[in-house]
Amino acid sequence: MERTLALIGFGEAGSTFAKAAGWESQASAFDIDPARHAAMEEAGVMAAATADSALGGAGLVLSLVTADSALPVAQEHAAMLAPGALFCDMNSVAPDTKRASARAVEAAGARYVDVAVLAPVNPARLKVPLLVSGPASHDAAAALQEAGFTNVRVVGDDVGRASAIKMIRSIMVKGVEALTAEMMLAATRAGVVEEVLSSLDASEKGDSWFTRAAYNIERMTTHGLRRAAEMEESAKTLIGLGVEPLMTTGTVARQRSQAGHTIPFESTTPMAANTKEPAE
Repeated sequence: MERTLALIGFGEAGSTFAKAAGWESQASAFDIDPARHAAMEEAGVMAAATADSALGGAGLVLSLVTADSALPVAQEHAAMLAPGALFCDMNSVAPDTKRASARAVEAAGARYVDVAVLAPVNPARLKVPLLVSGPASHDAAAALQEAGFTNVRVVGDDVGRASAIKMIRSIMVKGVEALTAEMMLAATRAGVVEEVLSSLDASEKGDSWFTRAAYNIERMTTHGLRRAAEMEESAKTLIGLGVEPLMTTGTVARQRSQAGHTIPFESTTPMAANTKEPAE
């Protein structure tokens, strides 16, 4: 890797990537927490005292900060970027947030790249799936691969497309986690854990999400009102067990609102049906 690389933020993702790639002196890093300098030294990267010194001359910049810091970091650091530098925003934020960041970065003469990280960085490390979008997405994909990332896919030329995939996908991934917690709290208090989980195992299907999404929407369109009424009884069951029905109440509202209304959709990406991404 000939280009200079800079990392803004050196938490779990930054330190994991730096150690796995062995960038060492080819990379500099800055974090607002001085305590992170020890981790930078352990990874062999240059620990910069200021963001300006970390970014100076860097052709590839990885922004790996907290979600609430993503936009301020882009806005405050844009003027420090080298002309034409690739600013890869790898933070989990909404498409509108990334578009706002892009305006700041591009106004300063650098190139903004929307990058979605689709799985935990550990244990995947440099194999973690990365979706890349934006006008400079192809250049960024090549630079990221040169830096050592092995699972990079360009998904479009529009900033916000990669993050839209990530954020919308998270509705299901994180939603299932939350539903699981609500179900298990109730099942444990009712003393029916084994029976509930065995029943779910018996009814589990191996259909693709293209088939499952269409089926689920059709069930709600046709039977949403009846299912909403059933879920209201499920909510009462949870309340009776002392479990607040946060997710179940939302299900009641969604089932009722979807009754009689379909969601026409079709895949516009031929490869999508065969693409499997790890859950995060």
